[in-house]
Amino acid sequence: MTAAVRVTDATGTSDHPGAARSDTLRAEGVVLGYDGLRVIDGLDLTLPPGKITAIVGPNACGKSTLLRGLARLHPLDGGRVMLGDEDVSRMARRDLARRVGMLPQSSIAPDGVRVAELVARGRYPHQGWFGRHSSDDDAVVLAALESTGVGDLADRPVQELSGGQRQRVWIAMVLAQQTDVVLLDEPTTFLDVRHQLDLLDLLTELNRTRGTTVAMVLHELNLAARYADHLVVMSAGKIVAEGNPNEVLTSEVVLSAFDLRAQVVPDPVSGSPLVVPVGRFHSA
Repeated sequence: MTAAVRVTDATGTSDHPGAARSDTLRAEGVVLGYDGLRVIDGLDLTLPPGKITAIVGPNACGKSTLLRGLARLHPLDGGRVMLGDEDVSRMARRDLARRVGMLPQSSIAPDGVRVAELVARGRYPHQGWFGRHSSDDDAVVLAALESTGVGDLADRPVQELSGGQRQRVWIAMVLAQQTDVVLLDEPTTFLDVRHQLDLLDLLTELNRTRGTTVAMVLHELNLAARYADHLVVMSAGKIVAEGNPNEVLTSEVVLSAFDLRAQVVPDPVSGSPLVVPVGRFHSA
């Protein structure tokens, strides 16, 4: 395994027009595991505020575990996660939910809940102790439904939807939460190619208009390279490369992280790195 390559300063502020200030979310020496098995040991990561970060790597390398640790959905065995100057473990859950939104890899809706009701649950952190719903909440929910293309499904039970439709509904709920930081674990799962692009365009628009910090785990290397400002490549619980996709995503890094021979060429549409696997039956 090669030493981690870090080619950019991850603490820089957003240069997107109109970007709002966003608290920096960072992991400091975090240790994460399951049933005594250590998956991540002493990892440091700073999500550049006001930027889009994509986390990529082979299966079971710790990507989802890391994201869950950042969102306080998985307990740390060591180290700490900081949001600005605050230790996330010491924050009230409602306060954290006002500032960090998280879409886990697998989400299950309660029996009988309808689409609009589920999306409205994203407003919970912003409501008072008695959970009073306001017209402002209704407007936010409607905007989230429309932006994810599920407005016409508002009255449908979530359980009746296809996998792709359900995924867009869950994303709408996270958007309705209106946090400065959004974490998404494989948000393009179940989505066809068109809806994958629609979603990533939507997250880019959210980032550019509101300055929202976005971090997402993706399996699609080429989409990650196209949409991310900051790319994190993981393998075996460690970061092997981190920085601007054009500098980070090389044939050597792909071979090191994925054990995959590939050529990396410019994407003819975006100019970002395009990974072209070689395979056993084609010569490089």
